[in-house]
Amino acid sequence: MDVSSTTAAPSSTGADTIVVGLFDGEPPTFDLDGALAGLLASREARPGFKRLALAHSGGFRLLAVGLGARSAFDAERARVAAAVALGRAQELGAERLCWVRPSGTGAEVAGALVEGTLLAAYRFDAFRSAPPEDAAGPAGLVVAGDDDVSAAVARAEIVAAAVNRARDLQNAPANDMTPTALAEAALGLRELPGVEVMFETRGGIEARGMGCFAGVARGSEEEPALITIRYEPADAVDAPRLGFVGKAVTFDSGGISLKPAGKMHEMKFDMSGGAAVLAATEAIIRLGLPVRLVSVIGATENLPSGRSVKPGDVLRAMDGTTVEVNNTDAEGRLVLADCLLHARAEGAERIVDLATLTGAIVVGLGSTYAGLLGTDDDWVGAVRDAGDRTGELMWRLPLHPEYADMVKGRDRRPPQRDGRAQGRLDHRRGVPAALCRRRPVGPRGHRRDGLGARARVREEGRLRIRRPDAGGPGAGPRQLTRRAARGCSQNIHVCATKR
Repeated sequence: MDVSSTTAAPSSTGADTIVVGLFDGEPPTFDLDGALAGLLASREARPGFKRLALAHSGGFRLLAVGLGARSAFDAERARVAAAVALGRAQELGAERLCWVRPSGTGAEVAGALVEGTLLAAYRFDAFRSAPPEDAAGPAGLVVAGDDDVSAAVARAEIVAAAVNRARDLQNAPANDMTPTALAEAALGLRELPGVEVMFETRGGIEARGMGCFAGVARGSEEEPALITIRYEPADAVDAPRLGFVGKAVTFDSGGISLKPAGKMHEMKFDMSGGAAVLAATEAIIRLGLPVRLVSVIGATENLPSGRSVKPGDVLRAMDGTTVEVNNTDAEGRLVLADCLLHARAEGAERIVDLATLTGAIVVGLGSTYAGLLGTDDDWVGAVRDAGDRTGELMWRLPLHPEYADMVKGRDRRPPQRDGRAQGRLDHRRGVPAALCRRRPVGPRGHRRDGLGARARVREEGRLRIRRPDAGGPGAGPRQLTRRAARGCSQNIHVCATKR
């Protein structure tokens, strides 16, 4: 979809469908021949949030979208309204869409309208024998308003494209999206300035002493991939180097501790953390943010075989820490422990990791929030603020020192998990998993996002912009990109924990 902005009149943009938002108790920002005023007078159009009404005037469709009370309106509501409008525009066969930016709103809302439209327009049809009949949608979007918001619109287009790129990676079947295929996708970034991409397979991983990562990968014939992306722009600010780390288990059967068959096909989404890191990295590079960044993605399959790691085995991480494996389906923290150590070795000073690590996050928080664990209050607050502003809500979970006992194994070896009843929030999962990964980085090591339900196929969501056929929602890239962008103007220390 072609995206642009203008200060010209909406009727001169070449759009066949003009979208106008309606606030409670306020006249329309734009109207033609009183068409929308007439709909409001007849109560066919109402300003209630997400209410739709249609009028025709002067050869244009006028699509009215309720925005609710102005006092409750924000960028997130703008995204939702844009998604609702896009759905109706597709039903109408609109070819070019013009959003009239609501009066009194600025660049942030303009960008949100672009994001909501592009995210709602996403489809994954790569493996269909023929595109669905309703696949066609508007070929263009223009945001019209009194002042120039072209920079915000261009930024939103880049970020939304990155999110949809992550969704393509998530939705691809595991026989197509192998660790090697993910590495090849990362190699595509080498054409961009200031970027260096490397990936190593099984031999290189073992040679680095990454025994935890290598242990998980042992069960599969597919080569694992340690993907490292370095971004060093010429105009980088003098600030600590950011580190993004993503879990990318391209298919997780559970290994010897085999998962139940029901919904196992969704385990192709266990690489969503890696997809988010790759997409966020690309967005930061394309936006030209002056930040130094190293991104590390640990990609592998977790499968049972005669070579698989077994319950009771002891693995040795890159820093020499030994880990007792009690359940091979807790593979994510093993992969991430070595990847976090690798990121630190590559010079990362402020580390973030993202992972679909545990269903316990879903048990505790449902599909509205992702779990957030961190050891630096300022950083956690800043990250949560970025999530609020991008619609990717996070809820902080505790990391009390007493929880450290949960990851002490026999003979002082930290185990992957404890033996608590399944389904409890602390069951070998959110909190213990974070502690397992905090250990190699240090007492103030990193912040962790548990993507939880947000990387799963959902038939409904809080935003109502993620359709079931859209698959993975691509959570993570928007808030990571925003956090990095804000860090550029805030000496970056605000958006990171300290080692």
